[in-house]
Amino acid sequence: MATKTSKGAELRAKDAAALGTELKDLLKAHFSLRMQNATQQLANNSALGKTRRDIARVKTILREKAAAK
Repeated sequence: MATKTSKGAELRAKDAAALGTELKDLLKAHFSLRMQNATQQLANNSALGKTRRDIARVKTILREKAAAK
């Protein structure tokens, strides 16, 4: 049985450029989900919250890496 790594551990392993790309992708996905929600085409409302938490997680790790320098 393989050990499950947390999302935070996976993100901390990435460099700042990769995290910036990840953040950009998450922001685009969040915008798309918000538009789907506004037009009532979003079937899974919990996806908005999950995406928002992922964005916060990436921003936090970017801030930690910047403070460590």
